[in-house]
Amino acid sequence: MYKLAVIFPGIGYTADKPLLHYSRRIAADHGFDVRVMAYSGFPPKVQGDGDRLMNSVQIALTQAVEMLSDVDFSAYEDILFVGKSIGTIVAAKIASESPVRDRIRLVLYTPLEATFSFAFDKAVVFTGDDDPWVGRNKSRISSICMSRGIPCFLLPHANHSLETADPFQDMEMLCGIMKKTEAFICRKDLSS
Repeated sequence: MYKLAVIFPGIGYTADKPLLHYSRRIAADHGFDVRVMAYSGFPPKVQGDGDRLMNSVQIALTQAVEMLSDVDFSAYEDILFVGKSIGTIVAAKIASESPVRDRIRLVLYTPLEATFSFAFDKAVVFTGDDDPWVGRNKSRISSICMSRGIPCFLLPHANHSLETADPFQDMEMLCGIMKKTEAFICRKDLSS
């Protein structure tokens, strides 16, 4: 079976940071060909500025579409999009418009609310309750996921990098996130 994983980083959260680094390794270990999107040219001070955010999404989307232009998605039986922050918006848009969207599953780390403006259902979400990009404890991400039947793991005291003030807690949390990510990749039960 031909399998493809595409990594969609965020603005400052690149593919070499823990969530994307380990999810990429897990996907590769399970036989996925891995493609990493690497975009550039974002405006400064995006957080809290809706216009700059949407401009950044458009920059990332344009570059990702170009980087994926040579990929024949129909050749793959299983496609995994792994996104972080604005990368979740780009991944969701590309997935929702793909002619093989029924084969695409999404791992969404700290998605922004705009991610859910696109049609997808095979996904898993990881978000923190102290994430300033989605309104901290006023975030609607969990309720949006619940209404769409998407598993959502809300991590206590976790910020936009899914980190807390305690590095040892962060390492434990990262391990749990990666176990859930692997279960999703392997189509196993996420409740264990």
